[in-house]
Amino acid sequence: MKKVSRKRRIFDIIQLGNVSDWPSRAFDYFLVAVIIANILAMFLETFDELAPYRGLFDAVESITVLIFCVEYALRLWTAEYLYPGRTRTEAVLRFMVSYDGIVEILTILPFFFLSGAVAFRMLRVVRIFHLFRINATYDSFHVITSVLKEKRNQILSSLFIVLILMLASSLCMYSAEHEAQPDKFANALSGMWWAVSALLTVGYGDIYPITVTGRILAVIISFLGVGAVAIPTGIISAGFVEQYRRAQGKGSLMEGLVTVTVELDSRWKGMTALEVERDARAALLLIRRNGEILEIGEDYRAREGDELLLRKTA
Repeated sequence: MKKVSRKRRIFDIIQLGNVSDWPSRAFDYFLVAVIIANILAMFLETFDELAPYRGLFDAVESITVLIFCVEYALRLWTAEYLYPGRTRTEAVLRFMVSYDGIVEILTILPFFFLSGAVAFRMLRVVRIFHLFRINATYDSFHVITSVLKEKRNQILSSLFIVLILMLASSLCMYSAEHEAQPDKFANALSGMWWAVSALLTVGYGDIYPITVTGRILAVIISFLGVGAVAIPTGIISAGFVEQYRRAQGKGSLMEGLVTVTVELDSRWKGMTALEVERDARAALLLIRRNGEILEIGEDYRAREGDELLLRKTA
């Protein structure tokens, strides 16, 4: 069997979600621990009661960020294996502008240049979700992203309706309350905070109408808010029901399916999806790489370790 190079071995280890390789799995757990330690130190250093331990928290943050830097450098070094169809320079640039690459660099740069930008530093939390891929065809994260992607147009339309209601409510309350409360409703946008709390049923209570007209409008707007919040909720709920029924329907078609793993010496290595189907005389239904489900497109090339779900054709 062909000996695996050290660079390739490092790539296999740092690749997230590689459940078949115990060093890679151990690296995932180690990275989770580092992320949790980093975030925990960032939270604890905000407590005045723990000021005597500020030096310890800074040390933990420095060490964990150093680990993040090493990991990022290793991912750049091995990027050519992540994008085998590209040159080394193209692969590095492709990783740097990818979602994972952007998230990773945003977890590092704030430590050096944006120490006060806590919002950027909180992006470290996003990295955790890369490590909890359930090794199944319809894992929970995949279902959620599929529903949001499928219903994105309806969700955006409903959010646009909510925004229009907020602007209209703010303008109405300004017209009704400006003379009675010029300090609270100084202009048309001053009532935006009240509109948000009313439409989204928060009801903070720091700004409220005192005139009869304003209170009548507030009742109407509050009822509209209940419906406005229910629209995107109903859309997402319906999407989950559709996805569940679709999964049940596919479950009845499991007969005739076979899962094949592309080995090191497999003749399918480098083939496109169409070429695999022709060679196997089967329909390619699903591609899973390192626990992640890939899209079956023209740019797909089979790689070692890919799991292919095929249905034999007559």
